[in-house]
Amino acid sequence: MIEVFRALQERLHQTPHLLRLGRLFSETVLIEVDGQEFYLTFEKGRLVGVVEGPSRKTPWRFALRTDADALRKFWQSRPAPGFHDIFGLVKIGRGRIDGDILCLVKNLRFFKEVMALARPQTGGAA
Repeated sequence: MIEVFRALQERLHQTPHLLRLGRLFSETVLIEVDGQEFYLTFEKGRLVGVVEGPSRKTPWRFALRTDADALRKFWQSRPAPGFHDIFGLVKIGRGRIDGDILCLVKNLRFFKEVMALARPQTGGAA
């Protein structure tokens, strides 16, 4: 799973519109997958650190908690209904969001698009 987040880091740095969109976002986010913790640290829209936990000393602003199967379905090129969005995961009972929800909502488009970067690239518009 850590490899996916590191690949996400590389793809983010190659996506100028997301760097522009996240230029005011400098926070640490906890992603928990099947109890395994990953801390994603953003500085002005850039993903500067991906650290595997657990860590009681690493402060985070908000957390997305889910299971590996749900995340794999989320990262498909055309996810099924409910797996297409982080709030969809919550709605179908396969995810939970904790922490500063206001921070998430203020940066929602940025965070959702960053998480979707792990989806396979499609060839073009249909």
